[in-house]
Amino acid sequence: MKKNVLIILTGGTISMKSVGSLGVIPTSELGDFLKQFPQLEGVANVEVMDYLNVPSPYMTPDMMFDLAKTIDTKILGYDGVVITHGTDTLEESAFLADLVLTTRKPVVFTAAMRSGSDLGLDGPRNIIGSVRVASHHESFDKGVLVVMNDEIHTARDVVKSDTGKVDAFTSPGLGALGIVDPDAIVYHRATLYRESVWTERIDTRVDLIKAVAGLDGRYIDCSVKSGCKAIVIEAFGRGNLPRDIIPHIEDALAKGVIVVITSRTFTGRVLPEYGYEGGGKHLQDLGAILAGDLKGVKVRLKLMALFGKYEDPDLVHRFFKQSQELE
Repeated sequence: MKKNVLIILTGGTISMKSVGSLGVIPTSELGDFLKQFPQLEGVANVEVMDYLNVPSPYMTPDMMFDLAKTIDTKILGYDGVVITHGTDTLEESAFLADLVLTTRKPVVFTAAMRSGSDLGLDGPRNIIGSVRVASHHESFDKGVLVVMNDEIHTARDVVKSDTGKVDAFTSPGLGALGIVDPDAIVYHRATLYRESVWTERIDTRVDLIKAVAGLDGRYIDCSVKSGCKAIVIEAFGRGNLPRDIIPHIEDALAKGVIVVITSRTFTGRVLPEYGYEGGGKHLQDLGAILAGDLKGVKVRLKLMALFGKYEDPDLVHRFFKQSQELE
């Protein structure tokens, strides 16, 4: 018996075409195309919802949160939901949805690296694969998934690792959760770590700073003065920073701003290993939180959800720290 799947369109390259000297721009053709796409007929009973049609750099955390709430409401009438999205911020929208959704039904994000005008366009194949995954019984209760290039990834682990290749979406150090083969959906491993932050709002006053050689304290000071509630710092290696910014971190912590340390590397965890001034152990001793292997853009969204739920910085600090210890 075929499953009932809703496809929610939000725009991105998958909805774009090349229009002369204007370059690749959004069009309104994808919805009509999918409603007449014969390859979908044998996979599921599909309905299409035109929700947004924006380039993904235009997506904001508030828009991502509203999308997640829409998914939670709409999925009540379907067996699964597929969301088409631009690739630039897909991993962020998918991860925020993974945090705040209450449903256990399959939710799958997909996209395209090539527009509708390109040779070898990948959008239609990714959509079919996503609908198949959303219809598959083993996709139940696996959290939000991302299907690209015949691979299935978790929202927590997936990153866009290339600017233009069709295999741009990877899970560095971990690999795909499964694959979409012509004859079957095959899961190779389980998702061992997942978490939820069920909230009715988010607080976007969280900043992200990337460490570079010679980094000084200007960015931290600016974040504190602008009223941020937390600062995420993508540090070097295991979670190490230049010593010159330590007074600025201490000042932020003294003013009640949560400071979370993650790594700017693609794989690996931050650890309290180095004890020199600015090392990961020193930062933890000062009161900063080490974020394990969770990447900076996702740590930022997690803090937004936590501040939306709890508001109290002490509760946010305790919850975030405890969740890292459980990994």
